Amino acid sequence: MSAHEIHALSGAYAVDALDDLERARFETHLAACAECQAEVAGLQDTTLLLAGLSDTAPAPELRAKILADIKTVRPLPPVLARITPPRQRRWTNLVAAAAVLGVIGGGTAIWQNTHQPTSSTPSNVQADRIMQAADVQLFNAKVGQNASASLFRSKEIGKAVIVTRDMTAAPSGRVYELWLRDKTGSLRPAGLMTGRGNAEVVLTGDAVDATGAAVSVEPAGGSKSPTTSPIAIFDFKQST
Repeated sequence: MSAHEIHALSGAYAVDALDDLERARFETHLAACAECQAEVAGLQDTTLLLAGLSDTAPAPELRAKILADIKTVRPLPPVLARITPPRQRRWTNLVAAAAVLGVIGGGTAIWQNTHQPTSSTPSNVQADRIMQAADVQLFNAKVGQNASASLFRSKEIGKAVIVTRDMTAAPSGRVYELWLRDKTGSLRPAGLMTGRGNAEVVLTGDAVDATGAAVSVEPAGGSKSPTTSPIAIFDFKQST
């Protein structure tokens, strides 16, 4: 999924119509996109109002039909000559939200994404490839009381990427270190994370034969093997 396509998911996200992979990817984007935050907040408020517009419950099969139809329609390419005003873009997303709720009977929602593509680093491009791979596996873990992390692995690509949310900064003089667990149970260094909040980091090393991954707090510069107990563990035998 390209950077400009992900904006089009705001309507489906507002009505909880995304699968686990799409939701994790969009929430990572949402944390850094003020415009999508405003759209989602407005759509969630509006869907509550829309839900009360009809006294007749939609047919049970309507929601499944609409969601199936939506998957066959891709967002239109960005309009380069003219930027659609935010109000109009918001209304287009609202149509999608209303269709999912069944307020618009049997209609197929089509929305046009008018956001311009943003520049991508090689790391971001590789992370997108991993998360959109046909064989991608998703693993989730809590990190402390408020933070969470999702790890995506693709054996076809041979890599894994970790997406963190609401992480606190590593203590002074320390760093978050990533690990891949080999078949012997040993943890091998797979990269470092120093920032806080939301991050997206591709693990170094081959993830094909790895049996799991972990995150621990280590001295600045990292360690050859963990010196503290992991704060997050991902077991590749348990995919969600």
